[in-house]
Amino acid sequence: MAKLNQIIAVEKGVKSQSFQELTEAHQALQKPALLAGISRTYRPKDEEGEQLPPESTRVQLKAQDVIRDTVASLTRLFDVTATKDWANCQAKADVVVDGRTLLRQVPATYLLFLEKQLVDLHTFVKKLPVLDAAESWSYDSSADAFATEPVQTLKTKKTPRNHVKAEATEKHPAQVEVYYEDVTIGYWRTVKFSGALPAQRVNELLARAERLQEAVKFAREEANALEVEDQKVGATFFDYLFGA
Repeated sequence: MAKLNQIIAVEKGVKSQSFQELTEAHQALQKPALLAGISRTYRPKDEEGEQLPPESTRVQLKAQDVIRDTVASLTRLFDVTATKDWANCQAKADVVVDGRTLLRQVPATYLLFLEKQLVDLHTFVKKLPVLDAAESWSYDSSADAFATEPVQTLKTKKTPRNHVKAEATEKHPAQVEVYYEDVTIGYWRTVKFSGALPAQRVNELLARAERLQEAVKFAREEANALEVEDQKVGATFFDYLFGA
């Protein structure tokens, strides 16, 4: 008795071979010359006439033979696919993570769907934005976001100042140089906000996604280990289609 995973493994090859053989049969039947034959002999009008050898062309392809071979090929495909689909109705397993059963008796086909979806979900979680590690963050419920501690900085303004290089005399005016001095005029209080997530949270979600992937894969393999009963539907189908 075969297992479901063995049937799944051979189905693709059987399908590919059947398609190729069906295509070749279809193409061959579109060539009238292969289906045609002839046999003719020559008899001169009188005994003195030229004698010519007989001519013949054999039929190279018979439609009935093509049908027989095609049916044999497709019967195998129909039986393998039926065996897989019948078994898929019974192949089920639990999804268990960390000893906890998340889903019970999940069909193998849905487990395959989950497995593919979890690949995308893992990528999604891996790309989640992470809080800047250079800052110290805490959750601010009033802002519904993460926030840093307030930081105070100075607001300055360049103010001109005069520097007397030489005092005025009776003959010369004072020599004055203008320079600018940064004078504090106020204070900035800055709080940074972020909608990103702590790295610890993202790493935790990644670990969960990976454990889910492992659990679903294990469940699918368990479901596909079901022993299957071979289905023989092809013969009945083609007996009706091509029967007398």
